[in-house]
Amino acid sequence: MANYSHPHICQCLSHLLTLRQHFPVIIAGNRRKTGQELVEEVLSLAQGLLHLGLTSGQVVAISAFNSDRYLEWLLAIAFVGGIAAPLNYRWSFEEARLAMAAVKPVLLVIDESSYTWYSKLQQNDVPSLKWHILLDSPSSDFSKWNVLTPEMLKRHPIKLLPFDYSWAPDGAVIICFTSGTTGKPKGVTLSHGALTIQSLAKIAIVGYNVDDVYLHTAPLCHIGGLSSAMTMLMVGGCHVLMPKFDAESAVDAIEQHAVTSFITVPAIMASLISIIRHKETWKGGETVKKILNGGGSLSHELIKDTSIFFHKAKLISAYGMTETCSSLTFLTLYDPMHETTNQSLQAFGVAGSKLIHQQQGVCIGKAAPHIELKISADASGHTGRILTRGPHIMLR
Repeated sequence: MANYSHPHICQCLSHLLTLRQHFPVIIAGNRRKTGQELVEEVLSLAQGLLHLGLTSGQVVAISAFNSDRYLEWLLAIAFVGGIAAPLNYRWSFEEARLAMAAVKPVLLVIDESSYTWYSKLQQNDVPSLKWHILLDSPSSDFSKWNVLTPEMLKRHPIKLLPFDYSWAPDGAVIICFTSGTTGKPKGVTLSHGALTIQSLAKIAIVGYNVDDVYLHTAPLCHIGGLSSAMTMLMVGGCHVLMPKFDAESAVDAIEQHAVTSFITVPAIMASLISIIRHKETWKGGETVKKILNGGGSLSHELIKDTSIFFHKAKLISAYGMTETCSSLTFLTLYDPMHETTNQSLQAFGVAGSKLIHQQQGVCIGKAAPHIELKISADASGHTGRILTRGPHIMLR
């Protein structure tokens, strides 16, 4: 039974239709979509999934490059009460098979990034699978499978659905995979509430808003890319999507689309700086206002270079994990409005090329407004655990 007082990631759709109806919210290659076009695509796809027979609580696995279609699928699956399980297209077939065996999807959606899986996939490898969807045109290689396309799902001339979305049991919406400490993919089930709370944390601390043009540098199968995408959908900003990260393409996209925000990890930031450093002219420094770093601390040199080449950008580092729906704490490394880089680094104990490792530990910032954190030290006081609780925690 629907309870519209509960969080749902598709609550962004009415907002997009109202405030961004005629404005671009998606740029993916040569495709641009307004808020109205995005909403219509999601509702049409959701309608097709219902006609196909997808029911509340069933899992849909998806493996694809970043695209507007990927975002539409995530929203459409959630709209009908399904649970999306993004798979990493970089996985081997065996890794993908094990992941699917664990979450038991009834539908597999792929694009060209994962075609090779089908050369090895046998009918009984994933017994739960009922349907197969190709985001691109199917070829003869898929003749042994009953393969559908998104266009086939949308062919039924039925009036578009109203905004009466559904929930899966327990409010589950995403199964996001993490290797954790074992190196083997493990599915983390996240709720609508967790994604909504995480979005509100990023809005409050990073400052994302409707005027943002956000470049997706992280894959949508990763919690960092996924949670940031949900945040941008919530505020109604514009998404700029590349199939996968490439430093030269990213630098070009920043200039071409006047990008205002993106997320990074140290390796991505280093590759961007390397490209920008050798450009004769660089316009991106004038438009980028927010950079969120994760996946490890930035070196002193990278922070300094970022403050030079993105001199108008606030640089924030986040600490978190998939099990907590992304970021737990945030640390401002550079803010052009308040202090110089050196002042910021000194304030948080950064010296030379790394954080100062004092006996008490290192600073990873302050907890987001919704987060409860506790440091539980062992008897020696040198090691321990970080404990957290709240609506951001995984369901299972």
